[in-house]
Amino acid sequence: MRAFWELAASSFRRYLRYRTAIVATMITNCVFGLVRASLLMTAVDGAGGEIAGYDALRASSYVWLGQCLVGVVSLWAAGEIAQRIKAGDVAVDLLRPLPPVLGWLAAEYGRAGSALLVRVLPMLALGALTTGLSLPIDPGLWLLGLVSLLLAVTIAFQGLLLVNLAALWVLEVRGYINLYVIVMNLFCGLIVPVSWFPDWLLAISLATPFPSMFQAPIDLAMGVGSAPATLAIQLFWVLVLGGVAQLVLQRGLTRVVIQGG
Repeated sequence: MRAFWELAASSFRRYLRYRTAIVATMITNCVFGLVRASLLMTAVDGAGGEIAGYDALRASSYVWLGQCLVGVVSLWAAGEIAQRIKAGDVAVDLLRPLPPVLGWLAAEYGRAGSALLVRVLPMLALGALTTGLSLPIDPGLWLLGLVSLLLAVTIAFQGLLLVNLAALWVLEVRGYINLYVIVMNLFCGLIVPVSWFPDWLLAISLATPFPSMFQAPIDLAMGVGSAPATLAIQLFWVLVLGGVAQLVLQRGLTRVVIQGG
């Protein structure tokens, strides 16, 4: 486990070094948050003051809690692992004391931790000063939200990992990754809460791991739904996706050819 935490700590320090990128990302997140909050609050007002249990203030809170997670949870195209496979650098990963998936996961935890450190307070402060927030004061809800967030980061990583592992069979995976990200962003709750979907689309969404990647930790922090059920669903997807990723990697490594070995 020491190697795992060392890799996570190294990744954490690495991403905190890019201060200009952090500031630029924060500015983008602020603008994006204001736009999202305005759109969702307008939709609520246009629907008579409530949609699926969300009033305007609750919709605003959902948006700004989500903005805390944008960048923490991998919601955008990430092809670093595919590039390592294509370049042959995966051979280095195979020689490390940790299995490749655990090593990549450790780096992802470090990246997510650095993003969480710099995003939460600015996003919540801006939300409180602009469109308003209604947040729980029960520390237990925040603790549940953090546990759910850890699971969400893991699930999102595993989902993108599976798409990246296609590089073991195909020469170019960017199209697959972009398609995956589009579908994920629709069903994870980034655009609107999935509870706003029509029944048929909601049923499709709940049959996928995507809500567990983003909406689940927000719901728990806001006291929405059953915490044991939400965490159980997330844990289920962690086990399923983790098992599938391990099988795909083992199968793919029987086919991959690296120069010199």
